[in-house]
Amino acid sequence: MQFSNVYITGTSKFLPNSPIENEEMEEYLGLINGTPSKSRRIVLRNNGIKQRYYAITKDGKPTHTNAQMTAIAIRELFNNDPAKLKSFQLLCCGTSSPDQMMPSHAVMVHGELPETNSIEVVSPAGVCCAGMHALKYAYMAIKTGEAETAISSGSERISSLLRSENFEDEAKKLKQLEANPYISFDKDFLRWMLSDGASAFLLSNQPNENGISLRIEWMDGFSFAHEKEACMYMASDKEPDGSLKSYKEFSHAEQMEKSIFSIKQDVKLLSENIVPLGGIGVTAVLKKHNMQSSEIDYFLPHMSSDFFRDKIYTRLKENGTPIEYDKWFVNLPRVGNVGSASVYLMVNELFHSGKLKKGEKIFLLVPESSRFSYMFAMMTVV
Repeated sequence: MQFSNVYITGTSKFLPNSPIENEEMEEYLGLINGTPSKSRRIVLRNNGIKQRYYAITKDGKPTHTNAQMTAIAIRELFNNDPAKLKSFQLLCCGTSSPDQMMPSHAVMVHGELPETNSIEVVSPAGVCCAGMHALKYAYMAIKTGEAETAISSGSERISSLLRSENFEDEAKKLKQLEANPYISFDKDFLRWMLSDGASAFLLSNQPNENGISLRIEWMDGFSFAHEKEACMYMASDKEPDGSLKSYKEFSHAEQMEKSIFSIKQDVKLLSENIVPLGGIGVTAVLKKHNMQSSEIDYFLPHMSSDFFRDKIYTRLKENGTPIEYDKWFVNLPRVGNVGSASVYLMVNELFHSGKLKKGEKIFLLVPESSRFSYMFAMMTVV
């Protein structure tokens, strides 16, 4: 079987509304129990994020759904030309925050694009790696000849879940018990980390006739779930033995009192594992593809926080796969941590930067802390 080359020929983004500075965040997310967060300044000092975007107003009203943001980004790939939206054959949309449990996120995006044809639609599940899984499905479809053109996307609309009213029942219960009236750090931590946005790629079996394209050389992924317990989770609670108890096993009252539908992260488990396991993955994929880290021209690591920058750098150096800082391309301070869309937003910014030269190699690293899985990709500018 003869495989096709696969090229990213266009990239786009949609970041909703105006950028929100650090001091404005509680105006949008609200005060829990009427009290400012104790952890906000500590988290923001460590994560290095200066601004982010929310698809809500200050009173919590939504301005866009996840599907709408993704559809806007996809239209931007074609300069909002309705006729061109009939030109692709496959739609793959990854997210960790769909607007509903059913139908799937990707079919809802397709529903926001009535200009398109009846096409194959795929919705990978997951967290930060969901966007990369969408990209890999599109990549494999074109590589094997199943499709000639495809779109993949990553998007998040998480801000509504971070609003204070989602934690009020738990805070009131704590106050009634005369306990510490602040919700646990594993819930409050993520309120200052996550934000909204969407980004999309147009893939083809042919490069652009004018301008640059990114040829995808390979994509690989690793999961360490067989060794590690869940670190970030939602619609569940962690039991003393490390297992997750599903929201289905809680009464409605318990779901509200315990903020079961909030996103939680075990920060200790995160800090102990996310960088070392990622380093193992980098070493493995470079060895598999017979590459040296010195061949990389641009390194695009998805980082949830600037806290991990030096730790990643040191770990890569210790593993014999050093990548100097002058090769790093990160936009976390400017756009925030947008989960599955983050790596798309980095590629999009670099693609349109005017910096890229033909022959340069771009290495993507996307970690997912939910149960420690990782996705990697290598691209060449052509």
